[in-house]
Amino acid sequence: MIPIDDSPIVRDGKSLILAMDHGLEHGPVDFEEVPEKLDPSTVFETATHDAVTAMAVQKGVAEGYYPSYEDDVNLLLKLNGTSNLWMGEPDSPVNCSVDYAAELGADALGFTVYSGSNNEVEMYEEFRDAQEKGREYDLPMVMWSYPRGQGLKNDTKPSTISYATRIALEIGADIAKVKYPGSKEAMAHAVKSAGDMNVVMSGGSKTSDYEFLSTVEAVMDAGASGLAVGRNVWQREDPTQLLDALEKVIYEGETADAALEE
Repeated sequence: MIPIDDSPIVRDGKSLILAMDHGLEHGPVDFEEVPEKLDPSTVFETATHDAVTAMAVQKGVAEGYYPSYEDDVNLLLKLNGTSNLWMGEPDSPVNCSVDYAAELGADALGFTVYSGSNNEVEMYEEFRDAQEKGREYDLPMVMWSYPRGQGLKNDTKPSTISYATRIALEIGADIAKVKYPGSKEAMAHAVKSAGDMNVVMSGGSKTSDYEFLSTVEAVMDAGASGLAVGRNVWQREDPTQLLDALEKVIYEGETADAALEE
């Protein structure tokens, strides 16, 4: 863990990462209700909102679209990722080197780790190589810390999420992205388990404005540092309206009710 308060992907100690690695991880199905978002430039436009501290994408999208937005968007480049067609034990192949991420102008790196998978040992070693190489470029590492595998029955159980944040701290992440463990109290324990490392919640599947903002409010009250969200923003008809509300909840400490009323 390194100090990241001065990193471009952090604002006042908080982060709102807009993720769009879904085309690889889930396939075009996530764009069926918003077909215009198949064009990555539409989501890059959304990422120019002041609340967004970074946009997380895979290498190919960064190559093709980031040069047009490098003055307005901070790039978080995902180094690994797998398709939803893969049917084996959870794994995530490395698709981009740290050197090439730096060449593309990345402000930070992202790396998925499936602790509990039969491929855990290999993934930890790959994370080690990427994290240590990233230090040479002063690039912070965001870990998608997702315990998953045939021996894991419930990947959002409170004890599992706390373990996920601790794993991220122990092996050198600067921010841990984890799923919501179901309550503010459980999230608070996950944050405490991470020591001084920043913890952000994974946005997950699209829900109503109020339900989503209420969860974000609970996460912030639990001491988390923000959010890494995709579908709950860019699948909406008016993502700017939701980002306006998220800005109030994450950076200004407002309640979900107050943020929606304004």
